[in-house]
Amino acid sequence: MNSRIALIQRNIAWLNIDANLMDIEALLEGVKADVVVLSEMFQTGFATNPCEAVDDGRTLKWMLQMAKRLDAAIVGSCAVKVDEEYRNRMYFVKPTGEVEYYDKWHLFSVGGESQKYTRGHERKVIEWRGVRYLLAICYDLRFPVWSRQRGDYDAIIYVAAWPTPRREVWQTLLKARAIENQAYVIGVNRTGDEPTLNYSGDSAVVDYYGRYMTECGNEECVANVEIDIDKLNAFRDKFNVSADADEFKMTQL
Repeated sequence: MNSRIALIQRNIAWLNIDANLMDIEALLEGVKADVVVLSEMFQTGFATNPCEAVDDGRTLKWMLQMAKRLDAAIVGSCAVKVDEEYRNRMYFVKPTGEVEYYDKWHLFSVGGESQKYTRGHERKVIEWRGVRYLLAICYDLRFPVWSRQRGDYDAIIYVAAWPTPRREVWQTLLKARAIENQAYVIGVNRTGDEPTLNYSGDSAVVDYYGRYMTECGNEECVANVEIDIDKLNAFRDKFNVSADADEFKMTQL
């Protein structure tokens, strides 16, 4: 069983939702995929002040339209307001109109995200067209216990706004999460500049050996790759490291 993945790596017009959605729509013209992955806060840039970036419904409406048009799931995060709390919410929008989401668990306290946003309360795995995807956002990548394989997913999707000074960390951890969990890892970062940071991109799909299947470098790009779940399962059966894994229980959820 194969699944077609499209990675959309691009510069982001700071806090300009309409301009960003129009730009992405043009990039998606002609894309054939089962899952289209955008970056963290793809429609505004990563804003630690959620009042500047909170979505007013335009983003989710657009994602629903694009999912239906492309007959593909559209994945990416945005700032949302839930009651009186702000969340960094990663949507997984299906062409059927079904909307699933994951609210970021590990908030980036170094950059002030934890002061303005409320973290989520559950780990989320989504099944789509026979493939099970664990959803994760940026800083989650640094915490291997959160992404630990429990026999419940085939691929991890990380959407990110990961800055250039920590480029090697991003590249290394994507491979580490793939190897240790015997899973495909899909990481989509942004490129370009915002008021205080530069982003190097380096979006990639990594296989269960830790090898790049595709890698974007630091330019804007649309990358396409197919992941093969039958090959993944055959590898897991042949080299079953999960049988020797340490048992653990998450106590903070």
